[in-house]
Amino acid sequence: MTVFDLPRRVSQPSQFGRVAVLMGGASSEREVSLDSGRNVLEALRGQGVEVVAVDGIAALGQALREDRIDRVFNVLHGQHGGGEDGIVQGAMEAAGVPYTGSGVLGSALSMDKVRSKLVWLSLGLPTPKHVALRKGDDVHAAAARIGFPLIVKPACEGSSVGISRVFGEGDLDDAVQLAERYPGDLLMETLIQGGGEYTVGILDDRALPSIRIVPAGEYYDYHAKYQAEDTQYLCPGLTGDDELAVQQLALQAFRALDCRGWGRVDVMRDRDGRFWLLEVNTAPGMTSHSLVPKAAAQVGLDFAELCWRVLETSMGASS
Repeated sequence: MTVFDLPRRVSQPSQFGRVAVLMGGASSEREVSLDSGRNVLEALRGQGVEVVAVDGIAALGQALREDRIDRVFNVLHGQHGGGEDGIVQGAMEAAGVPYTGSGVLGSALSMDKVRSKLVWLSLGLPTPKHVALRKGDDVHAAAARIGFPLIVKPACEGSSVGISRVFGEGDLDDAVQLAERYPGDLLMETLIQGGGEYTVGILDDRALPSIRIVPAGEYYDYHAKYQAEDTQYLCPGLTGDDELAVQQLALQAFRALDCRGWGRVDVMRDRDGRFWLLEVNTAPGMTSHSLVPKAAAQVGLDFAELCWRVLETSMGASS
């Protein structure tokens, strides 16, 4: 028996009231969010929860003003029209409407990969060497400080949007041009290689089993995440002390950023077996390719039950 075998805290769907599934929006992750939202909507409706789809921040604002919802299940991904940067959370806090996921501070810190790293480093948590870059900065000088191979990506995007792996000077300018298509600063960091890519889902302040991600191609990019059918997901990704270590590290990283409810922590492992924190996702995907549902299934939570348990975490979230 695991902690996830415990009975539901909410026994009747009517206790949730009218639930808005917040999805879509205007960020670069709109299509993924719509897919996530449709799945959550169907899963909750199938269990008798009164749910309504709300597409984006403007529609949420209207629903809040009209007092048509009692709580929000947030699967609005990304920033600048997405729901992971603290703006939507602030609106819901102001309206006194409970919601799933992290609050204003946790959402804002997690969305900003540079500031996430600063918090982790202040606590002695491992994260790859990095440089934060504003547009127009000398990227070649920064690369010299980091050393190749390295990663260039937007500092505040998700779903592998705008990311490039750079192995030499000749590829650097193209990588920067791609990342600069997106708002905000850039992040350059050491490319961790040799030990695999892992993710750890968090549900109700508990770590789910880790997943090792094994793409058919060389990297776990947008295509491998959301479109390819040949990406392998090994769950649990580790065993014994290694599994306990990565779960503990994920929980430390999650709590350090003041995150709550549910989320996902992405980790790389180097050839020496050391783990390195990449980022926290505070409104993870809920698509057929998404990772939190895969990990939840390993502890006996099917997709519908996972959605219920996530919604349970909203009880009292606006306090």
